[in-house]
Amino acid sequence: MEWSIQEIARRAGTTSRTLRHYGDLGLLAPSRVGSNGYRYYDQDALVRLQRILLLRELGLSLPAIKGVLEGQRDTAVALRAHLRLLEQEQARIGRQIASVRTTLHKTEEGMELMAEEVFDGFDHTAHEREVTERWGREAYEEGDRWWRSLGEAGKKAFLDEHEAIARDWGLAREAGLGADSEQAQDIARRHCAWLSSSGAPGKSPGKASSAAPSRSYVIGLGEMYVADPRFGKNYDRYGDGTAAFVRDALTIYAEQRLTD
Repeated sequence: MEWSIQEIARRAGTTSRTLRHYGDLGLLAPSRVGSNGYRYYDQDALVRLQRILLLRELGLSLPAIKGVLEGQRDTAVALRAHLRLLEQEQARIGRQIASVRTTLHKTEEGMELMAEEVFDGFDHTAHEREVTERWGREAYEEGDRWWRSLGEAGKKAFLDEHEAIARDWGLAREAGLGADSEQAQDIARRHCAWLSSSGAPGKSPGKASSAAPSRSYVIGLGEMYVADPRFGKNYDRYGDGTAAFVRDALTIYAEQRLTD
């Protein structure tokens, strides 16, 4: 079974022009082109389009999406990964909705608010399982203790610093600077210093939180910025290809300046 480009555009809530653009970029080729020049799409194309739209909603740029699709040849594996991300996001949003409802109800009734109720669904513990699987339970617990110790002002300062770094990454890429340029490497230095200020994993056991992260950790993190849409969107929102630029610059910095 196949569908015309107009049918697919209507059902997907997009436009024929967008689908043709995806085709021009090598993201979504039609299964065939009729003698009248119309494009038609089969079931495999529909599944690929679903993956594209999901990645777009997660904030990934089109070049980055192409890279993800080319790197995930097993459609079933890729869809399971998408489903897991969506379920995690659904759970987080569900917690936020419940939190806001509780806050609204208690505010209207003049009842006392509890901090754990107000901020449920807004903290970093949503990634507890992932951090534990990647770097171990001790790494998660250390990071969790550090985050909770900051206080609201400290948390805001930490997030604001990352926002400034991400913005500067985007400006450097937009200016056409090389990943090995002096300016990009200085941002990489700031990025690693920001990582060092946290309870992030990847540092030698027993070292103070100000110690530099390990070379392998920074290189792996850079790869994750490109491979995982949840992280990549923090940089690609400052321009397509920024996450890849960050990865390349951090890799150079780590190989030249850091140790394991």
